[in-house]
Amino acid sequence: MLALGAALLATTAPPVGRAAQPPDRSAGRTHTVIIEGMRFTPQTLIVRRGERVTWVNKDLFPHTVTAAGKFDSHQIAAGGSWTYVARKAGVYDYVCTLHVGMTGRLEVR
Repeated sequence: MLALGAALLATTAPPVGRAAQPPDRSAGRTHTVIIEGMRFTPQTLIVRRGERVTWVNKDLFPHTVTAAGKFDSHQIAAGGSWTYVARKAGVYDYVCTLHVGMTGRLEVR
């Protein structure tokens, strides 16, 4: 019985030499950007590292979400969506490469 208690304690205690980390409350949070009427709404979105951003295309034709050298959705079909996990802090200006007048900004903190 004593061995069972020790085994349970060993599996639930944090590793020796490391402090227990508080849970990341932002992990798993998803923000939505709507693509409609040849625009991204919201045009600027501020998120925390680890959060997800999903672009939903409500137009009748494809679009892209492209930040040169950072991320590229490729074509998002009408009615489709694309999700990006914001892992690195920074400011990312993006464009639809099919309609270069469509721009947006993602700020990751």
